[in-house]
Amino acid sequence: MELLPTIWFVAIAVLWTGYLFLEGFDLGVGMLMKLFARNNTDRRVLLNTIGPVWDGNEVWLLTAAGATFAAFPLWYASLFSTLYLPLLLVLVALIFRAVAFEYRGKVDTERWRNAWDWAIALGSFVAAFGVGAALALTTTGLPIDANGDRAGGPFAWFSGYALLGGFGVVAFALVHALAFLALKTDGDVRHRARRWFTRLVPFAMLPLLAWMVSLQLRGGKTWTWVLVVAGVAAVAFAWQFARRGAEGRAFAATGTFVVCATASIFGAAFPVVIPSTLDPAFDLTIANASSSDYTLGLMSIVAAVGLPLVIAYQAWTYWVFRRRVSAAHIPEAHGFLPAIASRILADEPGHGPSVPPAHSPAGPGA
Repeated sequence: MELLPTIWFVAIAVLWTGYLFLEGFDLGVGMLMKLFARNNTDRRVLLNTIGPVWDGNEVWLLTAAGATFAAFPLWYASLFSTLYLPLLLVLVALIFRAVAFEYRGKVDTERWRNAWDWAIALGSFVAAFGVGAALALTTTGLPIDANGDRAGGPFAWFSGYALLGGFGVVAFALVHALAFLALKTDGDVRHRARRWFTRLVPFAMLPLLAWMVSLQLRGGKTWTWVLVVAGVAAVAFAWQFARRGAEGRAFAATGTFVVCATASIFGAAFPVVIPSTLDPAFDLTIANASSSDYTLGLMSIVAAVGLPLVIAYQAWTYWVFRRRVSAAHIPEAHGFLPAIASRILADEPGHGPSVPPAHSPAGPGA
């Protein structure tokens, strides 16, 4: 087995692990906007917990896709062409979700906020489900022929594994978000998040666990079975920690579970990157789907320099915004006139200037 393709297979698995760990909780928080929050104040608390970090978390998705494109172009081509429709929905969902974060607070009406809250919740759900389905299918099989092309219609990819992976990531994101909210908030939101987490975590991890076990039965190794056991133990520890109020440890335990899950799944699939459901001879592997050694070597140099910088910067961001958020930190919602509207009113006859002109010597108390 060649060294560089193996290294980049592991690197891509690590990038997906980072994405599920970090983006997992903020996708879950997005879904909880409608499932958990009771009022606008609760929703603003939820948004403030992920506001400084959600866009940085999405970098892991872009990097995972980009690394796949560069290191394994045939893997990328087969996966993204076969799953064109669901991945297009994921892209649209992420766009709507990002726009909703920016636009939700622009108008102080319940109808306006409610529409964007649904955009955040549904966008988060579709993104989590689509990513989970895609990862499940790339490890369990797609209908690809000898050229790596899809055989069948646009929904030929749809299977029970797509549902298992989709709902597995959705369920994980929800409980991971509850653990995050218990760690990141204070007051009523914190206590309710901990109660919900304690009730749901033993059941919410079952779809991901079923995905893990199905891969082990198909091609598991001794060390990947050990990771399955470690993942189950992590869930048990998360439940115990939450019951005792050890919120940081509970969040770390759910993170440990997803690390064990992705490592065992990718480890069991190795060296196949996409199994063919038509004929095992059509499987894409790290040997026949990878770029040249020159390309992989150059990528390794760039990654060795750039990746530590990205991780350090993101870690610094989390450190800066490490404080808990509570309802007491949320100011009252209020309307405002954009600067251009204020200027127009000031220029109309009968209206005094609403703000001092920029060149006025008057101070703030004018």
